[in-house]
Amino acid sequence: MTILTTVTSPFALERWSAFFANFGDFAKGFLYTLGMSAAALLLSLILGIIFGAMSSSKNKILKGIARIYVEIFQNTPLLVQFVFVYYGLAIMTSGAIMISTFFTAVLCVGVYHGAYIAEVIRSGIEAVPRGQTEAALSQGFTYKQTMSLIILPQAIRTILPPMTNQVVNLIKNTSTVAIISGADIMFTAKAWAYETTNYVPAFAGAALLYFIMCFPLATWARRKEEENKKAYSL
Repeated sequence: MTILTTVTSPFALERWSAFFANFGDFAKGFLYTLGMSAAALLLSLILGIIFGAMSSSKNKILKGIARIYVEIFQNTPLLVQFVFVYYGLAIMTSGAIMISTFFTAVLCVGVYHGAYIAEVIRSGIEAVPRGQTEAALSQGFTYKQTMSLIILPQAIRTILPPMTNQVVNLIKNTSTVAIISGADIMFTAKAWAYETTNYVPAFAGAALLYFIMCFPLATWARRKEEENKKAYSL
């Protein structure tokens, strides 16, 4: 009876041995998640900078467009966006538009977090005294030159900590791709757990891999925030 209890326990050594024997599948999921996160981050940064600058513009049309983008994607679930892009587009176009799971994840996660990064950029821009923008424009700089050469370089110090937090959230939210059978860490863990019933090693291992990606970024963000506080207190 004791032997049976040990073998069937979710923490049994045999289950963890099976996990490490199949760790290659989790390593592939880790690399898939890493690549997906990097591509989605690039897209979200591009969108965040564009719409963040638009949000700080005096042009009401540009500001309105940016506001619509931010409100739509901040107030709708990422999961719904995945289902709409992956299944909805294919249904509405009778299969003419079919996007792979990888690019669906990059598009959905990138656009979703672009809205949050746009707000981070906007708050950073607004933290720079408006007189600097007016002075630059009066000297003949265009709005684009003013933002890229004068305002954004100063706003980086304010932007970096919350931006890093968004990067961490972006990495964790890539796990949503499991709903459309992406080959990421979460889908790998779910599929292996269902096949072997080794749920604890599968999901504990997945959590550890996400932790390895996210913890260094979160730690760096906290340090930068502390440095900023000290700099501003001087």
